[in-house]
Amino acid sequence: MILFLTDPTVRYKESFLEGLREFQTEGSFLQEDVRQLSTQFDEYVRRLTAHYQRSSFPPDYVPATRYWLIDVDGQGQEVYVGNLTVRHELNALLLKVGGHIGYQIRPTWRCKGYGKQILHLGLQKALELGISRALVTCAETNIASKKVIEYNGGQFENAIFIEGSSIKTLRYWIDIA
Repeated sequence: MILFLTDPTVRYKESFLEGLREFQTEGSFLQEDVRQLSTQFDEYVRRLTAHYQRSSFPPDYVPATRYWLIDVDGQGQEVYVGNLTVRHELNALLLKVGGHIGYQIRPTWRCKGYGKQILHLGLQKALELGISRALVTCAETNIASKKVIEYNGGQFENAIFIEGSSIKTLRYWIDIA
C-alpha cells in the first residue's frame, strides 16, 4: 500500500469517474452527472480547488481544502481511492455535523484499512493548518466510520439529533498536537 493525498487533478480523471460511478450506485454523489463531468472535467477540478479562497463562496461557508487519496496498485498504476475534505474552521452547522474533516472511500476499496489511513493523513493536514483539536462526526449507523475515528484517537463527546433526521450524529474530538 503506497498511499498519498493529492489536490484534485485531471491526471486521475478516469479513475475518479470510476469511483464516482461506484458512489452513485450506492446513492452518493447523485448531484454529479458523470457524462457531463467526463467532458468538463477541467472545470470540475477547478471548482473543487476554488474552495481554498473565502471569496469564492457564500458567507455561511468556510474555507476547505479537498484532497484525493491515491494508492499505487500492484501494476504501478495510481488509483483514486477516496476523497478528503479539511475545513479550516467551523461554523454553527459544522460544529454540530460535519466537523473539521470529512472523508469517503469508494465502495470497492472499503474494509481494507483506507479509512484509517485517510483520516490519519487528514489529521496531519489539519495540523498544518493550525488545527490542534479536530472535530470529526459520523452517523450512529456508520459503524465503520465510528471505528476509524476511534482508531485515530477520537474521544466521544456526544450524540445529537439533527433536525429532519431520525439518526443521531456522533461527535468526536481528536487532539492532534
